[in-house]
Amino acid sequence: MATLAFATLVIIAVLLGPLLIKSIERNVEFFFLLLGLLTAAIMGQFNAALVRGALVEPLSFTAAVLVFGAAFRLSKAYLDGLFATVVELLEPRTLCFFLAIILGALAPFITPVVSALVFVEAIALLRRDRSAEISATVFACFAIGIGAGLTPLGLPGIAVVLRSLHADFWYLTNLLGPFVAVGIVLAAAPILLLPFDPGEPLTEIRVEDSWNTVLLARPGRVYVFIAGLVALSDGLRPVVNAYVHRVPENLLFWINTLSAVVNNSTLAAIEISPSLSVSQQRAALLGLLISGGMLITGNIPNVVAASRLRISSREWARIGIGLGVVLLTLCFAVLLVVSR
Repeated sequence: MATLAFATLVIIAVLLGPLLIKSIERNVEFFFLLLGLLTAAIMGQFNAALVRGALVEPLSFTAAVLVFGAAFRLSKAYLDGLFATVVELLEPRTLCFFLAIILGALAPFITPVVSALVFVEAIALLRRDRSAEISATVFACFAIGIGAGLTPLGLPGIAVVLRSLHADFWYLTNLLGPFVAVGIVLAAAPILLLPFDPGEPLTEIRVEDSWNTVLLARPGRVYVFIAGLVALSDGLRPVVNAYVHRVPENLLFWINTLSAVVNNSTLAAIEISPSLSVSQQRAALLGLLISGGMLITGNIPNVVAASRLRISSREWARIGIGLGVVLLTLCFAVLLVVSR
């Protein structure tokens, strides 16, 4: 009982700490690492396997962030020229629709950070009505966030999940592939209904990331964040294995709408374990991926796009919650049919 009480306090700290305390929010990676190591030590899970996992598991996602971040930095001027040409040739809704689908499909390989940055570059060149551009950005980030869940290069927490499940690189692609493919298209589809009338456009913050940020700061923070998730996941594993598998898959799906408020990598790393059945894993992960787009705080691409385009939390929620409810309802209905 004491173990369960301690684990509950840790989970509350992980979920609410970054939301309530600004200093934790600004240094969430180091908070997760320290809390994860402390949890593992208290729960008797601090061992050589944890240390090895914390050192090795972050490497693939960190390398992807570094390589594709540098590639984006080098090709930014070329992309601006390319998008300027395409904007002249294609109707805005057509451009944004296909770009959202392409970036959603590429997100699990080039990272959602780069996918979001590419979309920001395109949307900033449209110079159309602000409300339409905000809606298009939210829809595109939904598509990117859903697509990112297929590989460990797409979301930081996926590497931790695969380690916990002792699964290979393509495990989640096989588990979620058809759901994610349809989800990307459905998330992007409302873009085709947007008016894109002339008006006051979004204004991108034209601050180019320094090479220090691209090569050191951003990859370094990502590495620490994933190492912290590994420590948290291993530290909480006894409690998760004992209790979470008892939760019905339908309830797991709806519980994970918390991902709208809390970054979905955190919930995935804590929650997914071998004690869950395949159907429970599928339901839990789909709930996380879909609801992660509803609010700015739920997903990496949301944070990137909103900060670059100065989209407020209220503006995002006004669009994101509606689409999220629709997608969650459709997905839940399909899961009910599949599980019969």
